[in-house]
This record gives sequence, C-alpha cells and structure tokens, in this order.
Amino acid sequence: MRAIAPYASDPAKSRGREFPVEGSLARAPRSDYQRDRDRIVHSISFRRLRHKTQVFIAPDGDHYRVRLTHSLEVAQIGRVIARSLGLDEDLTEALCLAHDIGHPPFGHAGEEALNAALLTRGGFDHNAHSLRTLMRLESPYIEHDGLNLTWELLEGLAKHNGPVGMASWALAELDAAYPLSLSSWPSLEAQVAALADDIAYDNHDIDDGLRAGFLTLDDLLTLPFVADQWRAIERRFPGAPHDRKLRELVRSQIGLMVNDCVGETAVRARGMGSPAEVRGAGQATAAFSAGLAEEERKLKRFMYDRLYHHPQQVQTADRAKAVTASLFAAYSQEPELMAESWECCLPADEPQASRHIADYIAGMTDRFAISEYARIYGKTPEGLSNV
Repeated sequence: MRAIAPYASDPAKSRGREFPVEGSLARAPRSDYQRDRDRIVHSISFRRLRHKTQVFIAPDGDHYRVRLTHSLEVAQIGRVIARSLGLDEDLTEALCLAHDIGHPPFGHAGEEALNAALLTRGGFDHNAHSLRTLMRLESPYIEHDGLNLTWELLEGLAKHNGPVGMASWALAELDAAYPLSLSSWPSLEAQVAALADDIAYDNHDIDDGLRAGFLTLDDLLTLPFVADQWRAIERRFPGAPHDRKLRELVRSQIGLMVNDCVGETAVRARGMGSPAEVRGAGQATAAFSAGLAEEERKLKRFMYDRLYHHPQQVQTADRAKAVTASLFAAYSQEPELMAESWECCLPADEPQASRHIADYIAGMTDRFAISEYARIYGKTPEGLSNV
C-alpha cells in the first residue's frame, strides 16, 4: 500500500462543501476528492475545453493541443509528482483538470477582450472565472448552484499562483459566500498542480511551435538547458530520425523537470507534519531547485519572444480580440441575440448585466464564437487560424 505523507490532504478531514450533502445521496464508494474529479470530468465546461485555444487559435491541424488535451497532460504530470511525494493523487488530478475551465474562447486574446469590455465593471480574469463557473454557472444539481466541490479543491484553484493579495470582484464575491483563506498558501496538492501546468506548457508548447514552424531547433539550442538535453540525445541515438529526436527532447525535458520538482519539494517539505504547516510556511513548498528555476524562467522568456509574441500570433490574436469585442457589443445592444436561456435572465442593472453577457461569451468555444459572429454580422471572420 502506498505511503501517504503527513502533509498530504486527507479527504476524510476535508473542510467540506459549501452546500451540505446528505450521505444517503452519495453515489458509489469514492472519496470526496474522487467525487470532485468525477464532477469536473462529467461537466459541460470541461467538455468545452476540446474546442478552446491553447496556443494556436482555432487550429486546422488535428495534432495541435487545445485546452482539453493540455489539461489531461497536466493531470498526468501532476499525478506522477503527487504519487512520488505521497500526496493525494485524486485532489491533485482534479485541480489539474479544472485549472483552465475559466478560459474564454481564443485563450488569452479572448480574456483580454473581455477584460477591456468590463474595464469599468470590475474586469475579467480567467482564474477567478474558473471558480465562478464551478461554483455558480455550471449547475446540474437540483439542490444548489454550481458543482459544490470541496473546500480544498476550490481553495487550490483560487490560489493557483499562490496567496491572493487583492481579489477580483468575481473571486471576492465567492470568497464572501464561502471563505477560502486567500492570504495563505494552498495545499501541497495545489502547488504541485501549478508546477505540473508549467512543466506541461513549457514543453508541449515547444512541440507545437516546432510542428507549426514558428520555432526552429537552432533557436532552441541557444538555451543551454535545452542544448544539454539535445547533445545527450544525439550521443545516445546518433542515427535516429530527426523528428523522433525532437519528441525525445520534449520527453527528456519533462522528465528532468519532474525529477527536479520532486527532489526539491521533498527537501522543503521535510519535517512538516500536516497540511496546515504547508499553508502556514510563508513560502512555496513545491518548487524547482534554484538552478532549474532560473533555466525555466529563461525558457519562458524565450517562448514569449519567439512563439507567443510572434508577429503572426499577435495578428491572429488581434483578430480574435475584435471578434470577442464585437460579440460583446452585439449582445449589449441587442440582448435577444443571446440564447433564450441567457437572455431571459439578463439582469436589469449594471454591472450585473455586462458581467452576465461576459459569462455567456466566456462559456463559448472558439468555433461557437466564430459561428455566432457569422450569424450576427453576416460574414465569417477571416484570419483566425495561422496553422
């Protein structure tokens, strides 16, 4: 039987759910964190991730990652780290699967457009919207709004990047209804999920960038961290096909980063006797070593310079922002253009009305947003896919 660390989250000691659930309504023998994971997997919001942008907007190729495949890859990496550290794998997996549910269509481009549309009404933040979606908007149950997930799952999503100093309106509203201790660090499972996210997109975005031709191996080899891995691969597999060596490079880097994370986190957690000590540590417990953390920062800067801010990417993102802004303007001027189930419950006053419209748009997939634009404006927006 696998050993559980004393600082691991224990589902039997969960702080519970916002809305109490009668034991007689529980289905199948699962822990509370397993129920969280299953509720997320069965949700409409999770299914929508299959048609939401990861790096490339509305990609034509079937081999590029989208939010759904990214989330699955994050969950796989998160479970490996959690198992190695003796953490609760189910809570870690649930956090990994849910972390991007709040993303609107077109990824960060759509987020920027909605934030601009709500600039005088509190703004829009995809991380807070993940909580808003799971706690209020996704409502398959008769007894309450939301998926009614455990406190630990919600806390971990709220503090995805660490303690929250100033909460957005969406997060502040939810925290007022169900306090999530925003000023402390989250569980170690949540911290691992955040690092698994970094490991996944750092390396899988390289894979997609190479496939699309936005990155070249020569560019990547300017990074000593990557060059070291590549030289080791060439020594081990001198006659292997180039494309297979590139995939080996991505796997090699993921393995190195996972092992480093496990080793450094184990050292930092040594002597901790409870999840409360993790929350009260005053700093991150899950982390890369100092050396790898610096290499990872360099890799991120490289990816922003060469891929995320590539001129073609910026042009496509600008078009996506324009589509999102046009949808917001259309629904604001003619609310009847929204689906009837959304138009009928549009609040009469601001800022609630604009936030309601943003909720509607944020739930859209890339392709539904494109089809809605075509329906409203009589033409399909061009230039929304550059791969």
